[in-house]
Amino acid sequence: MTDQATRPAAPVPAGPAADLVRCPWGHSTPDYVEYHDTEWGVELHGDTALFERMTLESFQSGLSWITILRKRENFRRAFAGFDPAAVAAFDDDDVARLMADAGIVRNRAKVLAAVNNARAAGRLDVPLDELLWSFRPERHTRPATAADVPATTPESKAMAKELKRRGFVFLGPTTCYALMQATGMVDDHIAACFRASGR
Repeated sequence: MTDQATRPAAPVPAGPAADLVRCPWGHSTPDYVEYHDTEWGVELHGDTALFERMTLESFQSGLSWITILRKRENFRRAFAGFDPAAVAAFDDDDVARLMADAGIVRNRAKVLAAVNNARAAGRLDVPLDELLWSFRPERHTRPATAADVPATTPESKAMAKELKRRGFVFLGPTTCYALMQATGMVDDHIAACFRASGR
């Protein structure tokens, strides 16, 4: 499979889609337009789907999300479709394979964290989906502007603390909040965005 990071960018949408008001980051690249308009902030459930997003958010730490987004299909192939049980069974040979894979982010600490977190997920006494969604805030105020979007919240701090207690790594409060935003636990589309709920 061709590395998505090296493919020519698709043209920016023309016509009505180009005129839509989006969150400021949501129209900066064609990849972001698609991601913003169809995925970000949409409720996501299922242990495999959430393990994927958790892992990708962990890999994003210190990098731009566009880097991860453009390599997502490569990550899926490299990490067995993000099946937690399959990743939990990865051994030293798999780690070496991942570290040699130019299609993903080759950071040893993050690769090892993904394997560790898959094993931690397998030890949970509740489904990963249930655990993560238990931190959804009862109330959430939509940000008026991008400047109003927080980096962390009490709920993301509590999620990070509980995940750490259960053996997960590389998932701090900021990463957890990004996960919450991406999977619809909170809706941080700004007030003017066409994706804002009720619009």
